[in-house]
Formats: sequence, C-alpha cells, structure tokens
Amino acid sequence: MINFEQLENNLEKLRVSYLAAHPFPHLVIDDFCDKAQLEAAYEAIPELDNKSRDYVFANNKFEKSNYKEICPELRSLYEDLSSERFNKILSFITAKKVFVDPKNHGGGLHQGKKNSFLDMHLDFNYHPIHKNWYRELNLLLYLNKDWKPAYKGGLKIRDLRTDEETELDVPFNRLIIQQCGPYTLHGYDMTNFPEGKYRTSIATYAYQEHKMLIEKPRTTDWFPKEESSTFKKLFAKNYNFLVQTKNKFFGSGTAKNQ
Repeated sequence: MINFEQLENNLEKLRVSYLAAHPFPHLVIDDFCDKAQLEAAYEAIPELDNKSRDYVFANNKFEKSNYKEICPELRSLYEDLSSERFNKILSFITAKKVFVDPKNHGGGLHQGKKNSFLDMHLDFNYHPIHKNWYRELNLLLYLNKDWKPAYKGGLKIRDLRTDEETELDVPFNRLIIQQCGPYTLHGYDMTNFPEGKYRTSIATYAYQEHKMLIEKPRTTDWFPKEESSTFKKLFAKNYNFLVQTKNKFFGSGTAKNQ
C-alpha cells in the first residue's frame, strides 16, 4: 500500500527536509500510498457516527479507531504503517530510534463533518499503557479528494516557544509527519467542505522507548483562541487535572480505544 521504494530512494532528502523544517521538525510527503488502492479505500469508508471525546475543543469530529476492519486496502495500510520496514524509514528520517505503536492507541480514522474544527493543542506525551513509550511523532495521512484551500481545515502547527506558525494543505494522499514535543501545538480552523464531503484523515503515532521519564506525563493540553469563552479557557486550564482524576477512578479512554 505504501510507496516504500519512493521513500527509500529519497531518504537523505527526506531527513534534511524534516530536520530543517520550521516552526519545528515536520515533513510533507505526497503520493504516500499507491493511488488506486487508496482511492478504493476512500470509496469504502462509511460516514462515521462515533463522536470524538475532545468535548468543547472540537466540533463535529468523528472517529473510528479500528479502521483496518473497513476494507482490505485499509488493513494493508495499517500493516504497512506498523511494519519494521516503515519503522526503519522513520528512524532514519528523524535520526531517532522510533517505532509505530502496533495497536495504534488513540489513533485511527477521523472525519470532520460540517463546521468541524479542532483547537490548538499538545498531545499526550507518554503512552497510556506502556508508560515508558514517549510519543515522538504524529503521522497524519489525508484522504480529502479534490481538496481546495477554500475548503479550509489545513493543518496549523505552531511552536509554543517562539509563537511561529504555519498552515499545511491537506490534499488526498498526503502524509504529514510532525514532531511531538512540549511545544508542538497543532489543530485546524473551522472547515468549509461542500455538502456530503468530510475532512478525512488517518492518524498514527510513533514512539521512542525511554529508560527514564524526561517529562511529567500529561494528557492533552488545549490552547483555545483568545476570543474563546471564559468557560472554555477555564476548562482548558484545568483539563489535565480533570482527565487525570477521571482516569484514576475509571481508567483511560485512550487506552481503551481499540
């Protein structure tokens, strides 16, 4: 499913592009998958009805964690993404020994329906089950057929240290590899897709195994817009505490997302 040879023939170029990118390391790869197979996968994707747990920080966003069960093409993609061959490619590009979570906890197929948005945020840093797996990368494969900038929903990334920001287009068959860290904010503004079309992506995460923790474990940290309501800002400020308290008594929803 993945165009492995295209990646392997351009490893040096991909590594330089990733490490030199601003505002923080990231990489855009077009034609990531075999086009015919990915189009077949796209046609098989149903409208999702499982709403995201992002509460007030996302709107009209739906997800399916176990997307590989939808069709053979998506199963093939899932297997390629978690393969040792792909792990070696990612490790070379990032100059770190990383690996894709084979269970893809917290990831999956995402659909943003009418007026969808996702506030800027930092992702959880340590895996909810494997406590010494540090989240190094987000891998975001976009399935937006005939996408145009006027549809909005481009991936916005901002460095929390410098406030430098850029927005990346999200057309069909584009993979964006994005560094995860305590300063790598990302999200997207409210979409304007035509009726019957959705902002569609598949999210996968890569980790590095740590011998000791380098950061205090956190859940998602939210950074709503300045013009957001007082309630949303207050909720964002206390979100980590509230989620950690909930997890203590009821377990992690992300860890159960299989």
